[in-house]
Amino acid sequence: MRSFKPLPRRFYEPSAKVVAPTLLGHWLIRNTPNGPCGGPIVETEAYLVGDPACHGAPGPTARNRVMFGAPGHGYVYLIYGFYFCMNAVCRPPGVAEAVLIRAVEVALGEEFMRERRPVDATRDLTNGPGKLCLAMDIDRGLDGVDLCDTASPLFIARNPAVVEFRRERGPVVTGKRIGLTKAADLALRFYLPGSLFVSQRRAERAEIRRPKPEGRKKAEIRNPKRA
Repeated sequence: MRSFKPLPRRFYEPSAKVVAPTLLGHWLIRNTPNGPCGGPIVETEAYLVGDPACHGAPGPTARNRVMFGAPGHGYVYLIYGFYFCMNAVCRPPGVAEAVLIRAVEVALGEEFMRERRPVDATRDLTNGPGKLCLAMDIDRGLDGVDLCDTASPLFIARNPAVVEFRRERGPVVTGKRIGLTKAADLALRFYLPGSLFVSQRRAERAEIRRPKPEGRKKAEIRNPKRA
C-alpha cells in the first residue's frame, strides 16, 4: 500500500498567493472505508486579505470561522445549495486567506468516486471544485479538518516526485479566477495545462513559469492576449 507523508503546517503559513502554485502536484487524499481516494492537485485559486472575493473579507462569521484559525486546515463551504468547495487555510490565526482546490487528477479510488459521481469520462469526476468534492465525499462535515494529519478523513500529502510531475504537465500557468463578479481581473488562478483534469483553459494573458536548472534565476514568459 502507498505510504503518504502530509505537507507540514508551516507549508501553509505564507500567503495563499504563494501556497496556491506550490500545492500543484501534491496529493489531495480522502480516507474512505474502501481505502484512500484522490490524486495530485492540478488547479488552484488563491483568496487573499483585502480581496473582495475572499470569504474572509466581511470578518469572522459562523460560516467562515475556520479561515481565521490555524493554517493547514480545510475550509469547506456550500455553493448553489448543492455543491461543496474545499479550501486549504493559509496564514497565521486571525488572518483569513485560503487556497481553493479546483481540480485533482484521479489516481486512487476511482471506483469509489464513480459510485458517488457516475460519469463517462474519468476526467469529469474531478475537473472542477464542486465535482471533486462530490466524487470524494467532501462536505461541510469536513469543515475544519486537519490537512496535516494522515489520520484525518482528508489531508494533503507530499508528492516526492512533484518536480517531475510539474515538468511533465507544466509549465505552471497563472490567470484570472473563474466565475467571479468581484476582483475578477486578479491573476490568482494556477494550473498545469498538460493535465486533462484542468477545469477550464482560457484564451487570456497568462504568466507561464518554466522550471530552470538550479542555480539560475527563474525567468518568466508572458504570452500576449489573443484577439
